[in-house]
Amino acid sequence: MQVYDADHIRNVVLAGHQGSGKTALSEAMLHASGAIPRLGSIEDGTTVSDYHPNEKERQMSVFTSLLHAEWKGHKINILDTPGYPDFVSEVIAAMKVADTALYVMDARSGVQVGTELSWSYGEDTQTPAMFVINHLDHAESDFRTLIDQIQDRFGREATVVQIPGGEGTRSIIDVLRMKQLYYPEGSLEPEVEPIDAAFEEEAEELHRTLVEDIAENDMELMELYFEQGELSEDQMREGLRQAMIDRDLFPIFVTSATEQIGVSRLMSFIDNVCPSPAAKPMETLSGDPLYADPEGDTTAFVFRTMAEEHVGEYSFTRACHGTLEQRLDLENPSTDGTVRIGPMYAINGNERDQLQKMVAGDIGALVKLNDVSTNDTLRAPDSDVIIPPIEFPEPRYRMAVRAKQEGQEDKLAQGLHQISAEDPSLVFKHDSLLNQLTLSGQGEMHLQIAKDRLKRRAGVEIEFLRPRISYRETIQGKARESYRHKKQSGGAGQFADISLLVEPNEDEFDAPSDVKVRGEETVETDWGADIHFVDAIVGGVIDMNRFFTAIQKGILNAMKEGPVAGFPVGDVRIVVYDGGMHPVDSNEAAFKIAASQCFQYAFRDAKPVLLEPIHDVSVTTPDDYTGDVISDINTRRGRIQGIETKGPFQRIVAQVPEAELFQYSTALRSITHGRGLHHASFSHYEAMPRNVQEEVVEQATAEAAPA
Repeated sequence: MQVYDADHIRNVVLAGHQGSGKTALSEAMLHASGAIPRLGSIEDGTTVSDYHPNEKERQMSVFTSLLHAEWKGHKINILDTPGYPDFVSEVIAAMKVADTALYVMDARSGVQVGTELSWSYGEDTQTPAMFVINHLDHAESDFRTLIDQIQDRFGREATVVQIPGGEGTRSIIDVLRMKQLYYPEGSLEPEVEPIDAAFEEEAEELHRTLVEDIAENDMELMELYFEQGELSEDQMREGLRQAMIDRDLFPIFVTSATEQIGVSRLMSFIDNVCPSPAAKPMETLSGDPLYADPEGDTTAFVFRTMAEEHVGEYSFTRACHGTLEQRLDLENPSTDGTVRIGPMYAINGNERDQLQKMVAGDIGALVKLNDVSTNDTLRAPDSDVIIPPIEFPEPRYRMAVRAKQEGQEDKLAQGLHQISAEDPSLVFKHDSLLNQLTLSGQGEMHLQIAKDRLKRRAGVEIEFLRPRISYRETIQGKARESYRHKKQSGGAGQFADISLLVEPNEDEFDAPSDVKVRGEETVETDWGADIHFVDAIVGGVIDMNRFFTAIQKGILNAMKEGPVAGFPVGDVRIVVYDGGMHPVDSNEAAFKIAASQCFQYAFRDAKPVLLEPIHDVSVTTPDDYTGDVISDINTRRGRIQGIETKGPFQRIVAQVPEAELFQYSTALRSITHGRGLHHASFSHYEAMPRNVQEEVVEQATAEAAPA
């Protein structure tokens, strides 16, 4: 395949809500360029982009597909991303390496949450953007209402370049060129016509607005506009390109991908106007821009990894500086290892064309790289350049997971490592305290795809279970208790006598009059709690030099499974203030037992309570569903913290117990008809209501009872 330099490469990401037509548009672009002889169908599972079994089964994009089309002396790398919110990590990774984001929107549906979400990631990366309004040929399309919504939500910088030439039409009026483009059925190229009289006045007004928008962002063009009263087409192109780079303008185009209407014109605009990699440097960790110069030290960034059957592991990579060539040795600073570059490919779905080299600005797939992961920078030896890593979103949906077949725990762990390395937004953890393995992701669909991948990749069938909640036990009062451990069974016996005061570890210790503090120590437990120990032994009734450590161990062992319901204990102060010992029979084992028993008795008398984890939750929803969302949060024992308006959406902020968030993303989608999204993160622990505590204790007691 021909090698293209940065000036003749365009890297575009297709983003937007599920069902807006991104995959259909990528298919149409490949067909228009001659890369494929005919259009594939999502329903038939014949598109180039959606080729994975999961995608064919569900008739939706699950992974980002890397495609490329050669168009009029340029190479357009196309990143077709999923629109379903569970797969936002795919969008985020693609935004990292794209130079232009095309937000594909359904002319019949208006601004949708998936577009809103993708837009926020484009703002984070400051990716130049444009809008492509798809399905213009449908009679129910409402172009002008959608334009109002776009400008209301994304700003007046969204500027119209094309309008449909009537409802349900095959015509497009291009106000940049001031021409009407008619696409006969079956034709890839339009017939260029004068603008229909019915649209002439609107087109003139939109053309004038477009010229003014372009000139407004460039003083030199502004002066030319005032002098000439117009700008040439070339001047408008140059002005638009710079305005896109600066995110001052977001052009709006129209298409019908399945009918090939407007696709060729869109591709020409991408070639002629959208920024090239040479015009948009990559950011580095040091803050210095990294320009797409084919000369000099080679730097590349791995933005995605994926194992492909019969191929091995692909490392999807953007060449950022210099030139990638086979047998080139590069340094991987994340592993301090050396990587030898092997075969390189230009990818169209699961089809590949071998490349002899990849110059700066190009995107392709490398194979047979050892010890290379998503987010790795590959650089010339002695270089200090690092590309900042992709920041993937925190999980929103969590389930406990176990292998259906006993004895496959190692295979399951290995499979989880593999799929989470490919998709860093999948997070698995083993909680030794709760004795469970959990898998977290962006939603129910995300985890179902992971389940399918584990079966295909690792040969492990798994089942999902409701995850246990990491409750804590603490006290709200004070209590004193004494305990004597005495055991005699021939020979050396065991003896330990101890008196403890337990109280909440909230304020500075105010010692009772009969307690004389000799020393204090705070221990941070494995479960993240601070336990404060106070040595108040006087008169040497216990040799604390010998037995203080044993006393601590005994109490901490008892705290791992608290006296109320078996959950770890936190935020407690323990004062050892009296006791006794035997010159022969006292030993560490005796004091561990005595301390453990004494603590448990004292804890039960000190108004014990269960603490539950509370999460900060933010919900983004169309205004129509705000009341229903709030009502649902209230039923989940949530507390509304605030509401703010974000364009056509409301953002509801609340605090909700973790126990009430099980499968919340699924419930939210039902309430909002798929248009609501949420994010939750741990905030703090707090005491649960008495009736809830009784239910939790009853359940924990039943689970702990012998079968």
